[in-house]
Amino acid sequence: MSQAPRTKGERTRARILDSATELFSRSGYNSVSLREIAAHAGLTLAGLLHHFPGKEPLLLEVLSRRDEDDAASLFPGLLGGDRPPAAEARPSAAERLHRLVGVVGRNSRTPGLVALYAKLSAEASEPGHPARGYFVKRYTLLRAEIGALLGELFDASEPPVAADPRAVAQQLLALMDGLQTQWLLEPDAVPMEERVREFLAAYGLAPGAVPER
Repeated sequence: MSQAPRTKGERTRARILDSATELFSRSGYNSVSLREIAAHAGLTLAGLLHHFPGKEPLLLEVLSRRDEDDAASLFPGLLGGDRPPAAEARPSAAERLHRLVGVVGRNSRTPGLVALYAKLSAEASEPGHPARGYFVKRYTLLRAEIGALLGELFDASEPPVAADPRAVAQQLLALMDGLQTQWLLEPDAVPMEERVREFLAAYGLAPGAVPER
């Protein structure tokens, strides 16, 4: 888990990231200026630029910050570029699936961040968008890692599941993202975690209940 900021500079960076996250979530990346983010964070534009040289680096930092804890918990080293942990330190496949479903439940309690991802992932489909590379890399890695996770679970099932784990991983990611969009429009009508559990149950997978974080 990422550490709480300690120095004045770290606290200022965290405040900038909080403001950028809120404004990007509310209005989308393209509609928000650095000056607006600085004002929201209680800084001058020059003060913000002291910590972030432009809007693109700030956006990528906003995106990466949310991934840090999830990657450390689910797939250590996946998104942060760090060396993966020793095999004995890696959570079991059942535990990683348990935590993945926990992320879906967590998202249902963080509408601002869900809105940010939904808006930015759609915007990033445009060529030249600064987050395009981030999302392409993210989906590529997640498809591979979730596919490997499901493959391990399918092989361990009795009898083994015959489905292609790579295809199921792609379907699972599409389901999770699609549910988020529907949930943003009608929160009370779309129980995201329940629907994901139902999808996994169709393949004989039943992750345990995940406590709120």
